[in-house]
Amino acid sequence: MEQAPDSPQGAQGLPGCYRHPDRETGVRCTRCERPICPECMVDAAVGFQCPTCVREGSGTGHAPSANQPRTLAGGTVAADPRLVTKILLGMNVAMFFAILSVARLVNDVELIGLAWDPEVQSVVGVADGQWYRLVTSMFAHQEIWHIGFNMLALWWIGGPLEAALGRARYLALYLISGLAGSGLTYLVAAANQPSLGASGAIFGLLGATAVLMRRLSYDMRPVLVLLAINLVFTFTIPNIAWEAHVGGLVAGAAIAYGMVHAPRERRTLVQVGTCAVVLLAAVATVVLRTAQLT
Repeated sequence: MEQAPDSPQGAQGLPGCYRHPDRETGVRCTRCERPICPECMVDAAVGFQCPTCVREGSGTGHAPSANQPRTLAGGTVAADPRLVTKILLGMNVAMFFAILSVARLVNDVELIGLAWDPEVQSVVGVADGQWYRLVTSMFAHQEIWHIGFNMLALWWIGGPLEAALGRARYLALYLISGLAGSGLTYLVAAANQPSLGASGAIFGLLGATAVLMRRLSYDMRPVLVLLAINLVFTFTIPNIAWEAHVGGLVAGAAIAYGMVHAPRERRTLVQVGTCAVVLLAAVATVVLRTAQLT
C-alpha cells in the first residue's frame, strides 16, 4: 500500500502564479515580472520567462534567436505539458483492466526473481531470462486502491515535473526510477516473492520534486514531511515492497539533481551521463542477483 502524495505548497506569503493562483512561487518572469510556477517557467537566455512573453516574442516576425526558450531543465516547451503523464496513466489503467479481464496475466507480468509456476509446470522469473518483468511490473496493479493511490500521485506530481523538465527528460526520469526500484527489489527480496506496481517510479517523481523545490528555493518543509510520512508507511505497513520505494526514490533524486543543476554549456552531456550512470547501476544489481540465483 502506498499513500498518495499531496500537492506541494509554497512558502507562506509568496505571490501566486499568474496562471495558477493557488500555486505560490518566488520566481518571476524576467520580461514582465509576473510570478510563475514551475509549470509555467520557460528557460530563456537569462532567467525564466512566462508562456505569454514567449508567445509574444515568437510572433514578432524576427528571426529566431539562437537561445530559444526552454524548460527549466533545457527541454522543449510543449503545448500540452502533461501529455507524457497522461500516456503513462493510460498505460497503467489499461494494464489494470487487462489483468482484471485475464487473471492469469498477472503471473506473466509481475516481478519475480525465480520460482516454480505450477500452472505452466515450469520455472519462471527474471533469473530465468524473463528480464521484461522488471518493466512490465512497473505498470501492473491488482487492487483498485493500489492503482488509485499511484495514479493520483502520478497526476499530482508528474504534471509539474513534466512541465519543468520537458517530455524526454521526464520520461527518462520515470522509467529509470521505476527500473531502479525493480532492480533493488530483485536484488534484496526473496527470489520467489512476487511484486508489482508503479511505486518505484512514483517515489522517483517524489524524490525529483524535492530536488526541484530545493533548486527553486521553495519551502522544503511540506515535501520533506510528505516524504517522511510515505517512508513511515513503507516500513510499517505489511506487504509493501520497500525496496522499490527506496530504489526509485534514490534514483529519481539523483537523476533530477543532474538535470536541474547541469551547467548550460554542458547540459545535455551531464543529463545523459547522469541517467546513464543510474541506469547502469540498476542493470548491475540485476546482473549481480542473476549470477547469485543461477
